[in-house]
Amino acid sequence: MFSIQINALDELPAVAEQFLNTFRDKRIFAFYGKMGAGKTTFIKALCRAMGSKDNITSPTFALVNEYDTALPEKIYHFDFYRLKDMTEAMDLGFDDYVESGNYCFMEWPERIEYLLPEHLVEVHIEEISPSVRELKANII
Repeated sequence: MFSIQINALDELPAVAEQFLNTFRDKRIFAFYGKMGAGKTTFIKALCRAMGSKDNITSPTFALVNEYDTALPEKIYHFDFYRLKDMTEAMDLGFDDYVESGNYCFMEWPERIEYLLPEHLVEVHIEEISPSVRELKANII
């Protein structure tokens, strides 16, 4: 279990490092939170902590973005908010991404609940105030 309160944006790099160290052996992460809770912002911090120099943005319309890292692995960043149905995720090759051994960061995973693999890290981000977030993560 990982639980932390983030009080300012400048805390994100240290929190991202701590988060990645906590889940060192995990590659699949499902991010839950309301619109504007900070899912994309935290994913950007994670990508930066992994050495990505790419432009990290929410793949709202593309459904998936691919980022390079300083590691051998790539990062696949999904946003399923505009997904019409689970068939669209399957057509995208979702299983291939998840089974690739690369990092998969998924926003709005509740849209594909039945496709989610076992043993992923479930991450919940809650807005406490305009500048404060509570982040809780657990392996399920």
